[in-house]
Amino acid sequence: MYTESDNLQDYLKKSEVIDFDNRLIVDKCLELQKGTGDEISLIKKVYEFVRDEIHHTGDIGEMSITCKASEVLEAGHGICCAKAHLFAAMLRYFGVPAGFCYQKLSSSRDINIKFLHGLNAVYLKDLDKWIRLDARGNKPGRDAQFSIYEEKISKKVNKELGEEDSPVIFTEPNPTVIEILKTSKDMKELWDQWDLGLKDLFKT
Repeated sequence: MYTESDNLQDYLKKSEVIDFDNRLIVDKCLELQKGTGDEISLIKKVYEFVRDEIHHTGDIGEMSITCKASEVLEAGHGICCAKAHLFAAMLRYFGVPAGFCYQKLSSSRDINIKFLHGLNAVYLKDLDKWIRLDARGNKPGRDAQFSIYEEKISKKVNKELGEEDSPVIFTEPNPTVIEILKTSKDMKELWDQWDLGLKDLFKT
C-alpha cells in the first residue's frame, strides 16, 4: 500500500460526501467516544459500530441507495463504499486520518463477473502505520475484524481469478463511485453499472 498524498491533512478533509460536521454524525461520534481511553480503542469502537450497526444494503434486501456519510448513518444502511464513507467521516471528525481503498473481486454468483469493493485505510499515530479495515459487515463467509498487525478484511483477493487490490490509499472516494451512487435510482440500476468503477481504478 502507498498513500496518494504524503500530507496527512489530506486524509482529514471534509467534503460534500464526507460530511463529518453533520449533526447526526457529531452526536453519534460523541456517544461512541464515551468510555474510550485511547485512540486505538476509539477507532475500534467506531469501526465495529459501522461494521455491525449499519447494515449492508444488499444483505437486507433494501433497494434504496445511500452515498453521503450522513445519509448512511440516517438510513442505517449502505453498500460497502457508502459504509466506507461513513467510517472515514467519523474518524476524520476525531482527527484520525482515514483514506479509501478498493478491490476488484469476483461475484459469488459468477467468478467471471468482477465488481468493485470499497474499504478504508486508517493511520495509527501511536504506531506510525496505516492499516486497512473493512466495515462492509459480516455474514457467512465474511469475517472482517479490527486487527492491527494481521490484516483481517472481508475478502482477500484471489489473483488466479483475476481479482486485484488497488495499492493506493486515496484521499477521497472515487468520483465514478460517487456518481453511480448518486444517480442510480435503485440497487438494480446500481449493480448494472457497478463495474464502471473498475475502469478508473484498475486500468489494464
